[in-house]
Amino acid sequence: MTIGDRDSTLFPDPMPRRDPLDPRDRDLPPELRGSHPGPRSLALADRLGRLESRNVTYRGDGFPIFWARAEGSNVWDVDGNRYVDLSAGFAVAAVGHGHPRVIEAIRSQAGELVHGMGDVHPAAVKVELLERLAALAPVSAPRAVLGTSGAEAVEVALKTACLLTGKPGALCFTAAYHGLTYGALSVTDRAYFRAPFEAQLNPHVLRAPYPHPFRPPEPLESAPDLAAAALTEVERILDTERGSRVGAVLLEPIQGRGGDVVPPAGFLRGVAEMCERRGVLLILDEIYTGLGRAGSRFACDEESVSPDILCVGKALSGGMPIAACLGSEEVMDAWPRSRGEAMHTSTFMAHPIACAAALAALEVIREEGLVERSRELGRRWIRLLDETLDGRPGVGEVRGRGLMIGIDLVRDGDHRTPDPGLAGRVVRSALRVGWILLTGGPDGNVLSLSPPLNVEWGSLERAAEMLGAVVQSCSGDRG
Repeated sequence: MTIGDRDSTLFPDPMPRRDPLDPRDRDLPPELRGSHPGPRSLALADRLGRLESRNVTYRGDGFPIFWARAEGSNVWDVDGNRYVDLSAGFAVAAVGHGHPRVIEAIRSQAGELVHGMGDVHPAAVKVELLERLAALAPVSAPRAVLGTSGAEAVEVALKTACLLTGKPGALCFTAAYHGLTYGALSVTDRAYFRAPFEAQLNPHVLRAPYPHPFRPPEPLESAPDLAAAALTEVERILDTERGSRVGAVLLEPIQGRGGDVVPPAGFLRGVAEMCERRGVLLILDEIYTGLGRAGSRFACDEESVSPDILCVGKALSGGMPIAACLGSEEVMDAWPRSRGEAMHTSTFMAHPIACAAALAALEVIREEGLVERSRELGRRWIRLLDETLDGRPGVGEVRGRGLMIGIDLVRDGDHRTPDPGLAGRVVRSALRVGWILLTGGPDGNVLSLSPPLNVEWGSLERAAEMLGAVVQSCSGDRG
């Protein structure tokens, strides 16, 4: 890996763009009709309940609504209700739902070639996407493996580390989320996901405490220098006998589903320096944070860190299932040359339509200056949310970077104890007035805000007003 100053220019030669605070508002406010959920959503929920595993789609307390179409930051359900989506569909719709450039790319590609043979006779568009990713990645002379999900990208990264180092272990962090397939689940940290399958997971995975500034885990709770204490713990773990079998350190530069947690300055750089000194690979999971979500091209740019391996997804996809694992030529050459059978592949690898959508989404991010827009809107919105929610009962902290923001909800009279009940009430109440929210964090007490990067400022102002009113109302409702 490379540590130090480097060119952090985002997408070069951006086209002229509008001021983020331009009063012209293309997003529409919520508009609800009749009961909620409407009769069509209720009927579909009944049908779904007879067909799908009960573990998948949550039913109850006004959930789910069934989406019919979406545009920009707006979503319409099957009953004609209009919502504002503050989640960007799990942060996927970074360029907004149904961006015309992405839709046109999908239509054009579908008219030419729907499916190819990604690891035998690939589509030409695969090469175009890999060239674009190579120009963007903070990795020296990158080589890539495309996949269909972020979890698959993480699995490729873990396999790569094992092939290169010969070591089966990985060090990850508390509250981490890297996916739910078996390899990714081994490095995800949440008992709900892991406990039933623990006996089948990689026993060589170790965990270090992630330095959460608002709610430091043990043994970092009383540390005067949180970053330094967290780095000391990583060193201590790597110095153990089990630590000697660790070939890679895997972390999110900012934790996503872990609660939108921004670690203290210097932590990421410290981990990178430690990995370089010890000859351990650094894998950065930027599936959530990358390509503008956190207000920079990649979150690691903030500390001028270049990982050995980088995982990207979500914003890359433009709404289609695609992700990538990228590493330097030296690292990725740990994989043997294909002799007609790839060691890691899948039927839909480098799917032509997904590749075309990703190319279009990357171009939109560049042309519309969405990385810079995310940075500027995020600063202003965090400040507005802080001012709006200041003094509201149950609000512990507003935090984030770019348009990756968390509102940490806590119990009355206890500034640190998570209140998932309050968070759930807020999400349900917000949906009833036309706003789509998600909860995050290990306890489900964080309102996780990740709107499209081209969301209009007017929508964010209205969202702040709504959140102030809903949090105030729900904090007094303990039923």
